[in-house]
Amino acid sequence: MKKYNIQNYIRYKNDISSVLSRLPNAPYEDHDRNQLIEKFLPLVENLARKFSTAQTASGVLTINDLIQEGNYGLVAGVNKIDWDTILEAEEPTKRLKSFLAKRIKGAIRRGINNNRGSMRIPEHKLNEIRKDFGEDRMAVELFFNSVFTSLDDGTPEQRAAAYNVAEVKTYNENLLSAYLKGLMLQYLNPKEFQVLRLSYGLDCKKHSAKEIAEILGIKGSSSYVRISQLKKLAIDKLIEKVPYSQVIDYLQVNN
Repeated sequence: MKKYNIQNYIRYKNDISSVLSRLPNAPYEDHDRNQLIEKFLPLVENLARKFSTAQTASGVLTINDLIQEGNYGLVAGVNKIDWDTILEAEEPTKRLKSFLAKRIKGAIRRGINNNRGSMRIPEHKLNEIRKDFGEDRMAVELFFNSVFTSLDDGTPEQRAAAYNVAEVKTYNENLLSAYLKGLMLQYLNPKEFQVLRLSYGLDCKKHSAKEIAEILGIKGSSSYVRISQLKKLAIDKLIEKVPYSQVIDYLQVNN
């Protein structure tokens, strides 16, 4: 993928179309490993394009880089396909696509995180927070949405709160992490604290939902779903409990 730059992106598209035209018209389970990888290259591109217009990847990776990271995830996903599990589903095709999409998106997110520099909060968001003395809870929500979006791509609600803007203010990662941990220790229970700490890499490397579930002893096939729920609940609790004065104090000290 590295040989394709933005100017030659159309060439990449044509190459993919040519590859797809040579694949057999057969059920997915009848394809060999390489054919499956080729079959799902358009899915990688589709997901990469969605990431390329999101705040999380803005200024971090190009569309070509995102596709390359997604291809790593696709290959890893194809290598782990359990056809017995796929074919027992009522809609095997849907399950297969969902399985691969999760691996592709995970690889893209890891690529973005590995190439991200300092955490960034959009300047217009900071200005809104500083000026919004009349709507305290809304200002606190705005602050945490912006911060956790800069740490990760977050929940759909958090992503919707972020915009692609050129002007940003960069905060010292260690200071911001220490500030967040202080609030988390004050307002969250130990399990919620650990979920956020491990998810966003506050004083440690970032962990996947599966890894966090293992660390916290949460078992079951849907343990990663429970971790996602705990993460959202913890952020919502911070928004609900943290006084506006603590947010504005931090912004003024770091202005």
